[in-house]
Amino acid sequence: MATTLTCVEIPNGGFTFDNCTRNAHLEKKGMVAPKTRKTGTTIVGMVFEGGVILGADTRATEDTIVADKNCSKIHYIAPNIYCCGAGTAADTEMTTQMISSNLQLHRYNTGRPTRVATANRMLKQYLYRYQGHVSAALVLGGVDCNGAHLYSIHPHGSTDKLPYVTMGSGSLAAMATFEMGYKPNMKRPEAMKLVRDAVAAGIFNDLGSGSNVDLCIIGNNMKVEYLRPFDVANEKGVRQGNYKYKPGTTEVLSKVVKPIKFDIVSETVQEAMDTS
Repeated sequence: MATTLTCVEIPNGGFTFDNCTRNAHLEKKGMVAPKTRKTGTTIVGMVFEGGVILGADTRATEDTIVADKNCSKIHYIAPNIYCCGAGTAADTEMTTQMISSNLQLHRYNTGRPTRVATANRMLKQYLYRYQGHVSAALVLGGVDCNGAHLYSIHPHGSTDKLPYVTMGSGSLAAMATFEMGYKPNMKRPEAMKLVRDAVAAGIFNDLGSGSNVDLCIIGNNMKVEYLRPFDVANEKGVRQGNYKYKPGTTEVLSKVVKPIKFDIVSETVQEAMDTS
């Protein structure tokens, strides 16, 4: 005797856009949708003679509030690949962790180091699937058997492969620094200074970027150096002057003490806890 299982409704996996259609319908009827909060970040990347350098600031904002002064925006993807994230902190963190986990399974299956193009393809396909509703703008850099690679990945899934890239709210200031100082096949010290200056340009010219400069250097030998912090761009200043005043500096013109009358309604004595 055979048993047949009938499914009344096939469940839809993944993300659905039903709420987007609902919100559009409600907006036509006069409902005002809540405004999205502005995010701020400066993330950059550059290919140099010895590999790839990624750079990022460390300020995390919540609208007009600095939520974290020293957050980490350079995420691990694979032993030879790292990724900078801009946008919503939770989206960048979870997206990079999920792709990193999938690439680990891919390495177990193939027995070979991950190629940067593989990580780029998995990230762009994941973000395209959600049509920009996952707010993650990424700068992906790494070194594999084909050399050093650098990609910028936008929240809707489009990607670019360039010798230097910038993303985030401070990207225009950082890009101006790269366009002024970039040269092909730069030496390591010169390249590190240029990346630092690009991130610092975003820190000093964008209110959403600030605090320190983090660098991640991935060499052609696939050796990784994560310098956190590489530079403290915004050092806290020393307060000038002494603002403590001695008692009696301000004259007391009058003093009135009013007693408060009250009645004891009940009184409870707390018993000592038995610790034996």
